[in-house]
Amino acid sequence: MTRTEYRWLLPSAMADPGLPDDRARTRRTVRDWVVDITAFLCAAGFGLLVLAAIEADETTADVVVVVDSVIGAAACCALWVRRRWPVALAAVLTVVCIIEPVAAGALMVALFSLAVHRPFKPVAIVGAAALAVTPLQPFLRPDPATSYVASTIIGVLLVLLVLSWGMVVRSRRQLVVTLRERARRAEAEAELRAEQAQRLAREAIAREMHDVLAHRLTLLSVHAGALEFRPDAPAAEVGRAAGVIRDSAHEALQDLREIIGVLRGPGDTDEGDRPQPTLATLDALVAESRLAGMKVTVDNRVADPRHAPAATGRTVYRIVQECLTNARKHAPGAEVRLTVTGGPGEGLTVEVENPAPVEPFERVPGSGQGLIGLTERATLAGGALEHGPTEDGGFAVRARLPWPAA
Repeated sequence: MTRTEYRWLLPSAMADPGLPDDRARTRRTVRDWVVDITAFLCAAGFGLLVLAAIEADETTADVVVVVDSVIGAAACCALWVRRRWPVALAAVLTVVCIIEPVAAGALMVALFSLAVHRPFKPVAIVGAAALAVTPLQPFLRPDPATSYVASTIIGVLLVLLVLSWGMVVRSRRQLVVTLRERARRAEAEAELRAEQAQRLAREAIAREMHDVLAHRLTLLSVHAGALEFRPDAPAAEVGRAAGVIRDSAHEALQDLREIIGVLRGPGDTDEGDRPQPTLATLDALVAESRLAGMKVTVDNRVADPRHAPAATGRTVYRIVQECLTNARKHAPGAEVRLTVTGGPGEGLTVEVENPAPVEPFERVPGSGQGLIGLTERATLAGGALEHGPTEDGGFAVRARLPWPAA
């Protein structure tokens, strides 16, 4: 059942989301009505028993019986406001019970409600007053069938019993409400963590799409622009450019298919997916850029790139890919210098540098987020990345990545 369905089974203080304090006026639930009617009947029954004992005493005047009946009935009826004014009702009934034993049952119910609905301080004050005046009632209105000492002890025990019982009920309610609040807070935190995980996943996918597709699409843009502005180029050069455009488009489609496979989830993977790039495939990336007309100088001092960690090699590949893409966009025709050094236990260092362009060119639009994504990628891999302009107006990127010792 949902909370709305079983709300009628709970006290009004616990059916609402707030803590049971509870000066907030709430509507009675079905359970509250049952408890209030039961408490009223118990107090009235106790008052009738006391009134019967008073009537049985032949020394009691009829007017006293009538006054006791009226006061006892008023005390029982006053219990219907015990949830709204528990402190005032308990204090008034404590004073009334000094001379009116018929209201003792109503006083016990009022003290119980006080302990349930109010914190310790008012309960202690009113409870101490009730204990203090307990010996007065049997002294002023003695019971012929019970001794003064017995009446006093019974009265004290009843006051302590109802106060203790009420405080236990209050503590239990506070515990339940606290646990409910913790569960609600845990659910909210779980939702926030899920939203954060989704956001991070979306950022990772966007970064991957940028790193993978920007390289391919830049090749398409450059060669398409060359064909547009040089319609009189030799047939061999036009054919070579068209072949690069075709291959780049095919590779872009393959990369896009891989990313879509990631979005679909592990259960929808394509058996024809290509292997992820590694440090060993760096030469193929450079060859592809040279085929597109770039001037790339490579100084690869890694003895055996095949033994590099897969994650580190993939990060190096993406860094070089993005740097070549940026160089092709912002410094076409400039020679790019690529240096890769390191080994097991030393880590990997990747440096990509290009001078400033010497000829005017048509700028290719970009998002400007590639270097930010590379910095985050290097940080997630346990390394660091630095980038910025050089003294001669060019641009340099330097990354350091870990390579644990074998």
